Amino acid sequence: MQPMTAPQQNKPEAQRRDPAPSRLAYKAHRLWLTPVFRAFLRVGLPVFIILMAAGWYLANPTNRYAIGEKLTNVKRSVQERPEFMVKLMAVEGATPVVDNAVRQILPIDFPISSFDLDLERMRTEIMKLDVIEDADLRIRPGGVLEIALTERQPVILWRHSGVIDMLDAGGHRVASLLERDARSDLPLITGEGAAEAVSEARAILDTAGPLRGELRGLIRVGERRWDVVLKTNQRIQLPAENPVAALEQVIALHQAQDLFGRDLSVIDMRNPQRPTLRLGDTAMDELRRIKGVQIEEVSQ
Repeated sequence: MQPMTAPQQNKPEAQRRDPAPSRLAYKAHRLWLTPVFRAFLRVGLPVFIILMAAGWYLANPTNRYAIGEKLTNVKRSVQERPEFMVKLMAVEGATPVVDNAVRQILPIDFPISSFDLDLERMRTEIMKLDVIEDADLRIRPGGVLEIALTERQPVILWRHSGVIDMLDAGGHRVASLLERDARSDLPLITGEGAAEAVSEARAILDTAGPLRGELRGLIRVGERRWDVVLKTNQRIQLPAENPVAALEQVIALHQAQDLFGRDLSVIDMRNPQRPTLRLGDTAMDELRRIKGVQIEEVSQ
């Protein structure tokens, strides 16, 4: 081994290799240590690549149609499973006529998926029937569409414009009749605005119980008061305010003095403080005859 020469031993320090990183490497190392940059490389860049690939794939109309068809088929395969199929409809609480009307309004082709039934829309259609007060729709286990109905109960008849309508306790139309005898068990009202005062009419009819066998009906006058009409064509004109009390007064007078057994055409109670009696034609003729006799006797 040769001994080191003097020039090799005295080599300048500047020619030795610098262990420090370059400026570019230093900046790259610092960038890699940045949390945002590392998160971008781990998450942002893969997501960006996936979105770009998906956008390129979906830009083709054929691919979009194929995906839509696939999703539709999957959806239908789930919706048409046996446990979701409705096989028949049951209408509860309805008369045969209403039952048939409901089935005509909802012409459903069974079997059908429960996902294809819009129960709220169906209920809205059923509620358009005047006779229906309430409707509840639900799908029972076993694939049965149950429609529970509550029908309006007619309590009075309203004759208007040549038509006879059955009304419930709230004055809502239930159905129409071709003739009065079809529901002779229900009382009759007539006149403009009578349907809006059904509750008052019923109170008057309840009070007129002793006259029920002689009662023909009620007439609404001026949309503010009632006339009670009897089968003998006698009429009780009631006031607009507190008509029940006025009718009670008339009935008490009748029970005491057989008021309606007399030849009277009108009992005017529009002013309860001053009741007025109007005689019938026969009584008026007799009264005129008596007055004529009295006048002749006076002149003689």
